[in-house]
Amino acid sequence: MNTLLFSGISFACFLIGEPILLGIARLLGVYTIVRERRCHVYVLFGKVIGVLKEPGIWFLWRQLGWKALLVNWMGRCYVTDMRIDQAYLRSQPVNSEEGAPMGIGIWYEMFISDPVDYLFKNIDPRGSLAANVGNSTVRCLSNLPLAMMLVDRHAMSRTVREEVTPKSNEWGYQLGSTYIRKVHFRDPEMIRQIESKVVNRLRQVTAAIKQDGANQVSVITSAAERQAAVEFGKAAAVRPAIVGKAMTEISRDPDVAEALFEILETQRIVEGKANLTCVRSPGRALLGDLLAAESDSPRTHI
Repeated sequence: MNTLLFSGISFACFLIGEPILLGIARLLGVYTIVRERRCHVYVLFGKVIGVLKEPGIWFLWRQLGWKALLVNWMGRCYVTDMRIDQAYLRSQPVNSEEGAPMGIGIWYEMFISDPVDYLFKNIDPRGSLAANVGNSTVRCLSNLPLAMMLVDRHAMSRTVREEVTPKSNEWGYQLGSTYIRKVHFRDPEMIRQIESKVVNRLRQVTAAIKQDGANQVSVITSAAERQAAVEFGKAAAVRPAIVGKAMTEISRDPDVAEALFEILETQRIVEGKANLTCVRSPGRALLGDLLAAESDSPRTHI
């Protein structure tokens, strides 16, 4: 029981006493803890007596001397955030060289380079930096050619950064990367006119493509027809020679030639659609001629 009681009292003392003891130590300026990417600036009687930038545990009596006992009572500790921050300014109004009202959106990074200047040289460094970036964007990028605004954003970003950096360094607020992210037209009527022109241009290009395709088809068709006509002409020119040569070979034998001509004549008569009219010769009976044309096969009379 005594052991359990002693253990419980020890646990309670450590649980409650340790935070109280560490709090008193920090209050007396024995030590402090600097977090990652943080900076502590100690001010006593209106003067900066110490700046701690590196993360870790610091013993203030070694860094500040006897002033460490008074800084938490009669002075102040400013904790500044040294991490990189980002901001975006939308639609900064500028005019192109041609007079077109444009809007530029600029993105930039910033971070604290000098904590003392950041705290005491400007009451609102972040707002001042944003105003400086916006004013530099309007001042440096106005009256540029429209084609350059729409294409060469890297050069414009570099121009703005070079303009703002010297002034921001005086406030202990360093300007980091700067980039022109968006360039757009601010006049709705101009936007509608540009859209209408783009649509009309697309229609013209589409019509031109269709017409060019039709012309190509016409050229190909004409070439094919011309080639076919040439081949048919050659065939028509060669046909009489071939037929004449064949007729010459046939005419060497009169019997063959006569039989061929009769066959051809009969074939033309058969293939023709003409009506055949039989006319009786004068002085001859038509019925007798027809009966005489019959074969000599025996016939049966009833």
